[in-house]
Amino acid sequence: MRKNGVLLHITSLPSPYGVGTMGQAAYDFVDFLNGSGQSYWQILPIHPTSYGDSPYASYSTFAGNPYFIDFGLLVKDGLLIPEEYTWLDWSQKEDEVDFGFLYNNRFNVLRLATDRFLKNPDAEYEKFLEDNKDWVEDYALYMALKKHFDGKPWYEWDDEFKFYDPKKKKDWVMKFKEDVDFYDVLQYFFLKQWKAMKEYANENGVEMIGDLPIYVARDSVDVWSHPELFALDADLNPERVAGCPPDGFSADGQLWGNPLYNWPEHKKTGYDWWTRRIAYLLNMYDVLRIDHFRGFDSYYAIPYEDKTAKNGKWLEGPGMDLFSTIEKKLGKQRIIAEDLGFLTPSVKKLLADTGFPGMKILQFAFDSRDAASTDYYPFNYPKNSVAYTGTHDNDTIVGWFENADKDDVALAKEYLQANDPADYHWNMIRELMKSPSDYAIVTAQDLLGLGSEARMNVPSKLGGNWAWRLMPGQLNDEIKDKLLELTKVYKRFPLERLEIEEAKEETK
Repeated sequence: MRKNGVLLHITSLPSPYGVGTMGQAAYDFVDFLNGSGQSYWQILPIHPTSYGDSPYASYSTFAGNPYFIDFGLLVKDGLLIPEEYTWLDWSQKEDEVDFGFLYNNRFNVLRLATDRFLKNPDAEYEKFLEDNKDWVEDYALYMALKKHFDGKPWYEWDDEFKFYDPKKKKDWVMKFKEDVDFYDVLQYFFLKQWKAMKEYANENGVEMIGDLPIYVARDSVDVWSHPELFALDADLNPERVAGCPPDGFSADGQLWGNPLYNWPEHKKTGYDWWTRRIAYLLNMYDVLRIDHFRGFDSYYAIPYEDKTAKNGKWLEGPGMDLFSTIEKKLGKQRIIAEDLGFLTPSVKKLLADTGFPGMKILQFAFDSRDAASTDYYPFNYPKNSVAYTGTHDNDTIVGWFENADKDDVALAKEYLQANDPADYHWNMIRELMKSPSDYAIVTAQDLLGLGSEARMNVPSKLGGNWAWRLMPGQLNDEIKDKLLELTKVYKRFPLERLEIEEAKEETK
């Protein structure tokens, strides 16, 4: 069944309080998706962001981002009063997230709500704590300890706390109980609002596509509480770190800095941590995208002290053993593999063996730096794939036309039969929808025809990423109607909704 969707992270939703949330704007966006015949809402990782504000570097692989908790919904629950937060400064620009403002103000407001909640917690709270005890206990304690140590990463804490000890955990929780309770309640608020938002989306024919980063941040509860699962030395420093080798896009490669996995230990446990992680996220989403899929076949390991990625080497990953084990435990799951970049025959075989749809990026078809770019021409897309105009790491369509190599742009214009710069984004969106791919995803920025100022992320750039936001009313009826028209023309309109519409027409 051919279907369409839109990529828009929750932070990018409109809101008067500095960042997109799971409040009314999220429900309005679902209505836009439904009205334009879309079947999917794709987002970036939803976990708490750490230094640098990237959703791909989080304090936890299970917890939800407190920034997404909506104040208005807390008012309806009787836990906040508007006057407690409407007077605060939330950002300098309405179309950008100012993470500094959020960090300084948002948790103070949320503390008021949690204090009120804890005076009379509802019946579901204890059930939440019990159902999620395998991760929420460690996460809340970890965040309370971070607060105690003025936000320092765990590897800079006093040795008493740096070396996680489950025997001491109960005493630690009692010592920092006020803050532990605060972070527990925030996760309850998040999950309650998330479930309501997702239920509304599903009821309106929209499924959620979520994102699983392959690596976790060094400064995370995952590494602190399970150091045995990562390649660390006796003092808990990484032996090697993650990244990508030099290529036509980056002379020094990309030094991500994440600790690498101790794969033999994961195998010994029957991949228990991976199974729990994937099971949890598939319960949160309808479809799961796994980032940097090729890292499961082989991964690039860079010496810990290096300042660039030049001296790394490729090491063997768990391969099909991981995914076969997970399928035996969880059954067949709806997973998208981010298989971008240089793909070896073994990576292609791993993708084929899993049966997961891979990704195709239309912008890459015209990039002369990529020797494999012919794979990205739409007529070459396999049916079992997800086609994108671009992802969060790409320039917008309009930005690409303005900044790409002149010969590449000329080729794109010829291929797309694009003559009017005002329609370049629609030319590319139309070509994407024509493709054989079962699924086509367009970024919200490209629907709006925005330039590079609306780009979500420039890889390896420090600062200024992840900040773009929609303005209220930007995704208007004109865009909705045009997207609906293309969705129907290229037979990507959900069949069940088409039958309902046809029945309505017959009764007129």
